[in-house]
Amino acid sequence: MNANLQLDGDTIVAIATAPGRGGVGIIRLSGNKALPIAEAITGLSLTPRHAHFSQFGDANNLQIDSGITLYFPGPNSFTGEDVVELQGHGGPVIMDLLVRACVARGARQARPGEFSERAFLNDKIDLAQAEAIADLINSTTEQAALNATRSLQGDFSKEIDYLVEQVTQLRVYVEAAIDFPEEEIDFIGDGQVRTKLLAIIEQLRQVQSAAQQGTLVQEGMKLVIAGKPNAGKSSLLNALSGQDTAIVTPIEGTTRDVLRERIQIDGLPLHIVDTAGLRESGDEVEQEGIRRAWTEMESADRILLVVDSSDPEHNSDDPSVIWPEISEHLTRTIAVTVIHNKCDLSQRSPEISEANGRTVIELSAKTGEGIALLKQHLKSCMGYSEEGEGSFSARRRHLGSLENASASLEAGKFQLENAGAGELLAEDLRQCQDHLGEITGRVSSDQLLGEIFSNFCIGK
Repeated sequence: MNANLQLDGDTIVAIATAPGRGGVGIIRLSGNKALPIAEAITGLSLTPRHAHFSQFGDANNLQIDSGITLYFPGPNSFTGEDVVELQGHGGPVIMDLLVRACVARGARQARPGEFSERAFLNDKIDLAQAEAIADLINSTTEQAALNATRSLQGDFSKEIDYLVEQVTQLRVYVEAAIDFPEEEIDFIGDGQVRTKLLAIIEQLRQVQSAAQQGTLVQEGMKLVIAGKPNAGKSSLLNALSGQDTAIVTPIEGTTRDVLRERIQIDGLPLHIVDTAGLRESGDEVEQEGIRRAWTEMESADRILLVVDSSDPEHNSDDPSVIWPEISEHLTRTIAVTVIHNKCDLSQRSPEISEANGRTVIELSAKTGEGIALLKQHLKSCMGYSEEGEGSFSARRRHLGSLENASASLEAGKFQLENAGAGELLAEDLRQCQDHLGEITGRVSSDQLLGEIFSNFCIGK
């Protein structure tokens, strides 16, 4: 059993189906008293994994409803405990009466996510798989649901477990060389440690990339449209959203506040933010809009830098030329796609290319030429594949742990190459293990687990 949280021994009950009315509603029980409670309600002796047609009675044996009862004895159940499902008619009053009947016989109402929490504590699933359950339920797109299913099946966990295994093997080798110097293992000079360390760093980098894409597919990419006034930012927002969300006029500074729109491209979620044009202005309202624009860019997953391709003065592929102050405002590296808008006026053909290490797209937001190229580019950035294979769901929490693990490996690499400090390398490897363990729950705090499971549905 995972030792970070302790089971309280209570038998828990909750409605497992969505709120509202439906043909079927399910009450779920888990714990040592699940079977006797269910048998008291149904008046039956339940056979494991058999569907029993049942009459459901309250504490006074008055019939509440009728339906199907299923009994799953532990440890071969979702939670690892005895689990019973009462499947009745899906009315909220009936469901509430059944829950009260279970509570009257010794159960207590479950906390949010407590069923999944118990599955984790009983080693039925790891923490990444538990979070994948919530991600699957909350998926808003087909791709997100497929990714969450792969994580639930353990694809993400297998990647993490493999990394932990490799780090553990390297750590054992390094610490053996430190603890047993009489064996004369020259772990610094023989090159094996460095080779293995570089291989782990590369493998971690690949997992980070996949996790980043999985997070974007699950949560949606925040896409900020920015650029000089009258470059066509609002027109681009309207072209992507398919509706007149933003007011478009020839007057500079029309957009003074942040405009937001949520769209999907082939089922992939996008959170698009249109911002005020970036320029020097004496207008206090416009100045506030520009300040907000920089704030939105700071938290973006990708920036669409829109340039008026019909204006030779502003036409460039280099963001540092378009925005000389970009390095002053943005404190982190953010992916940028340069959009040369108004290709219908500059007599250019719609196309996508690479320049200065960035993607450049020629299009016309007004006529729609090249918009399909932009959409395909955004799908590629979010990890979309026609086959839909090889991806898994991930969360921002996972990205933070992977980033910390990467930093520990880089610190160990520095110690190895510059100081030859085996003891410090071993410590960095230990820290890397701890950070990776946070993802699957091998290393985790009570507070972290509590926050994760509190965001689940009650019946999960």
